[in-house]
Amino acid sequence: MADVAHLSAIVYGRVQGVFFRYFVRNVAKRLNLKGFVRNLASGDAVEVQAEGEKRQLNKLLEQLKIGSPGARVERVEVKWTDYSGEFDDFSIIY
Repeated sequence: MADVAHLSAIVYGRVQGVFFRYFVRNVAKRLNLKGFVRNLASGDAVEVQAEGEKRQLNKLLEQLKIGSPGARVERVEVKWTDYSGEFDDFSIIY
């Protein structure tokens, strides 16, 4: 099996109300990743939990740093952990 991992990321900036979650879901699905994305109550951040091949997770991370059109990413906090296999798909949590 390829090198797999779990990526936890908090993306800060203007990332709510700019279709950022849809952007993340679409990128993650294209990269065959599993997990979720959701807005945080602070109003200025989005949480991303993703699992899959580490090479693909790094591609997702690069896109998180760029953001969707209309977004302004200020910073991304990242934590890597072991792959758990807990997700069946990549979804948006409302």
